[in-house]
Amino acid sequence: MKRIKRLAVGCLVWLMIVFASVVAPLPAMAEGLPVSTLSSDVARDWFALQLPLVRRTWGFSPPVAARAFGYLGVTLYESVVPGMPDYQSLSNQLNELSELPQPETGSSYHWGVVANSALATMTRSLYPTAHEANRAAIDALYQTYAARFQNEVDAATFARSVEYGQRVAAAVFEWSTTDGGHEGYKRNFPANYQPPTGAGMWEPTPRAKGEAQPAMQPTWGDNRPFVLASGIECAPPPPPPYSEEPDSAFYAEALEVYTVTSELTAEQREIARFWADDPFRTATPAGHSISILTQVLAEQNATLDIAAEAYARMGIGLSDAFISCWSAKYQYNLVRPITYIQSVIDSEWTSPLVTPPFPEYPSGHSVESSAAAAILTGLFGEDYAFTDHTHDEWGLPARSFGSFEAFAQEAALSRIYGGIHYRAAVENGLAQGACIAAKVEQIEFHA
Repeated sequence: MKRIKRLAVGCLVWLMIVFASVVAPLPAMAEGLPVSTLSSDVARDWFALQLPLVRRTWGFSPPVAARAFGYLGVTLYESVVPGMPDYQSLSNQLNELSELPQPETGSSYHWGVVANSALATMTRSLYPTAHEANRAAIDALYQTYAARFQNEVDAATFARSVEYGQRVAAAVFEWSTTDGGHEGYKRNFPANYQPPTGAGMWEPTPRAKGEAQPAMQPTWGDNRPFVLASGIECAPPPPPPYSEEPDSAFYAEALEVYTVTSELTAEQREIARFWADDPFRTATPAGHSISILTQVLAEQNATLDIAAEAYARMGIGLSDAFISCWSAKYQYNLVRPITYIQSVIDSEWTSPLVTPPFPEYPSGHSVESSAAAAILTGLFGEDYAFTDHTHDEWGLPARSFGSFEAFAQEAALSRIYGGIHYRAAVENGLAQGACIAAKVEQIEFHA
């Protein structure tokens, strides 16, 4: 709620400026106005554009997409923070992020121009394999805001603002190349990785054409996080010990998946589909969380400073969530329900959703959605009711929630409905995501 109050304060500042203009008229140009007086539409439109870019770009798996959102969020925030007097840079707070370019002392900037330039530059850098439709979409969005802002500032201020946005984005991108995940989309499925074998170990599962798909991003958990000390921070406890005995805890969890998926209601099927967020068909689970944030910012008519902090917090949390989750996945290498159930319970069973090509424990959807929900709660308050329209274009009915926590709980539970995860992966994944969000909350955005 504190950040919502700052939105009101920003509006008050604007009213005071307008009132003061009765006595002392504002300059003809809009340059130099605080970020808190500017609309967040430029930020929202750039983050909305990321969703089709992720869908269309080969190799943008959930961890890769989350990483992109993290660096875009930091780029946006750092590009406009000099125009936010009550905020401070994240340099020397995020892992290995040193001092970033600063604006010229005494020079005027249009922070909307800066944000547009920075986000365009970073987006082009993050999608080097983007096809023609992606490049055209990036150029079109940049030109839309460039044309609009050119009517608000003189040529020198516009050029200075464009150049500053480019410098910030270039510095953040250079930092990104040292995190271990740079160009990770090129090696989602490294040929030299050999998964461990043995009882209870994950096995590659068949795709639609029958052949098994190798392990996806087995070393992603070793990447440098934004705020976590390493991928093992916030690690979940071990899953229940593997067993094929009918009276064991592991068998009970597998039997629950089998029973639930064999008796799915229409509502449960709808929930499973709504939160599936399959890569290359959607913008992945991380993109779904970005979509929710964008919808809330639009609903709040949030100013650019609020959006800059929100996208930075969300991007950092999503990226670290996938690093932490993937670290645990390849530590435990736990067998998927489809393999266990077909071997031990029912050889004819198949999961309602396609099983993804990496180990089961913990649930990535649970870790990611829990981190996102806690970050959103910190930004906009508990019991914030909203309706999620993320999949309207695909014909999936919108879903309404009385709080952000409620959406995380449903997203996590959807993986049991989809036959993808056991309950321990869901519940411990939710706790893991909450731990990551608590680390993000400790970042000092405000001076």
